[in-house]
Amino acid sequence: MSGRPGTDDGQVHVVSWGWNSPNDRAGVPWIGIFLLVFGALLLVQQVAPELQAAGSLVALAIGLAFIVSWLANRRTSALYVGAIITALSLPDVLRAAGVIDGGEGWGTLFLGIAFLGIAAIRAVERGGWGWQVVFGGLLVLTGGSTVASHVPGFPEIGRYAWPIVLIGLGIVLVFRGGWRSRWS
Repeated sequence: MSGRPGTDDGQVHVVSWGWNSPNDRAGVPWIGIFLLVFGALLLVQQVAPELQAAGSLVALAIGLAFIVSWLANRRTSALYVGAIITALSLPDVLRAAGVIDGGEGWGTLFLGIAFLGIAAIRAVERGGWGWQVVFGGLLVLTGGSTVASHVPGFPEIGRYAWPIVLIGLGIVLVFRGGWRSRWS
């Protein structure tokens, strides 16, 4: 007999498919908790703007908790959620502490740094750099040029940054693509 389902060869055949393996345990629905807390913080900031710094500190603590969860469980979703929440809440916490000024661009800069960190973690874990390095680099460049434009006497690097990025991307595409193999 062939052993295929529907044949009578005396063997038991189990065929299943699904999202969870039998060893997966039910865990906390982190994305639901994230949405609940994030929505509550946004609502509190609308109702009581004077509590914005406290809300940002709570959001920073939540972001760091997700990063600790990633360190313990190595779940990719916890890394992304933790890095993004931390990056978005960090500027307000640092402003309230008087570490940075109130200029624009800090959120974009920190978000870019978060994505570059994710890309570095992917590379170390042999997952490749991925789209995160390009996205993070663009955010760092955009946020960094905006932050730098608020520094007195600092040249407006934003005018030069995008042309340099485009030239750099062009060089990467030319030398990474088939051009090199045609001339070898």
